Amino acid sequence: MSSFPPCPQCGSEFTYQDGDMFVCPECAHEWSGEAVAGSVDEARVVKDAHGNILQDGDSITVIKDLKVKGSSLVVKVGTKVKNIRLVDGDHDIDCKIDGIGAMKLKSEFVKKA
Repeated sequence: MSSFPPCPQCGSEFTYQDGDMFVCPECAHEWSGEAVAGSVDEARVVKDAHGNILQDGDSITVIKDLKVKGSSLVVKVGTKVKNIRLVDGDHDIDCKIDGIGAMKLKSEFVKKA
């Protein structure tokens, strides 16, 4: 498999490079290498369990009881968390929960409040 990006027009994986341009042999679409580099730097979009887009500073509500690893504490359903911060990694959200402290949560277990 080539390390070239797929065609943005038809999605073909059989692209090749011709000088500074990439070419798709199936639809004859040509695009520049700078356009590919710009699309890689796009911000990652984090969505909650219902598909709403989350941003830094949002308030969320937990939709499932979550056991805290390494302790006997549980984050209960309906716990509201204010001022979240989005991060890269397996757990998308950094936050502080009252009574528990700093936590990392997965976006699939929360909804936007």
